[in-house]
Amino acid sequence: MTQVYRCVLVEDEPLAQGLMQKHIAQFEQLELVATCWNAMEALPVLQQQPIDLLFLDIQLPGLSGMDFLRTLSHPPRVIFTTAYREYAAESYELEVVDYLVKPITFDRFFKAISRFLQEEAPATPPPHVSATAYPAATTETEDSMYMNTQRKYQRIRFREVLFVESLKDYVRIHLEDQQVMTKDKISEFADKLPDYFIRVHRSYVVNTQQITGFTAQDIEIGPHEIPIGISYKQAVMDALKRG
Repeated sequence: MTQVYRCVLVEDEPLAQGLMQKHIAQFEQLELVATCWNAMEALPVLQQQPIDLLFLDIQLPGLSGMDFLRTLSHPPRVIFTTAYREYAAESYELEVVDYLVKPITFDRFFKAISRFLQEEAPATPPPHVSATAYPAATTETEDSMYMNTQRKYQRIRFREVLFVESLKDYVRIHLEDQQVMTKDKISEFADKLPDYFIRVHRSYVVNTQQITGFTAQDIEIGPHEIPIGISYKQAVMDALKRG
């Protein structure tokens, strides 16, 4: 079972707040339990329930993020966010996980969360394993590979994959009961998959054995609708009609 870490976001800028919420939502290991506009709103949240990770803006109205952190006798792990680079040295004296400068890209956010997950639950990769994924035996009875999900190496059975989604330098693997994210280019990841997976869009690869319906515009996999890219349409239609 995936370990879930309870998080609080303290951010007074609406756009930055929305972006951080979007980034946090990409990780099944993170549960955002509260979003606060300032330190005074965050204090009772931290006092009333266990919190594992605090995303804390430095420039807050009233009490600054750094001053707020210093008031906490037993603070959670902290990732600072700010528009100013000059606080970096001071922030690391407070032993924070990371220091993110706005605008915060998903790539940079991913690195910060990876560091947090590794520190909280360090995983030792199996011997002779590549950094991202390595194939298990790919016979008819053993059809899987191990994925480095940053927190651990997780075995993914190909036939249980619904589809794969590209997120720049990362891919999100959609399974029936969970989503797994790993660092990889979708073009390179697609090469590791069996022949019954097809690329249908620059951002999507689907498991044809999981398809429940399709049109000329999209593919249906249960409740999911995956768009078919214009440049992929003819090849996809030919492959699907062949069955």
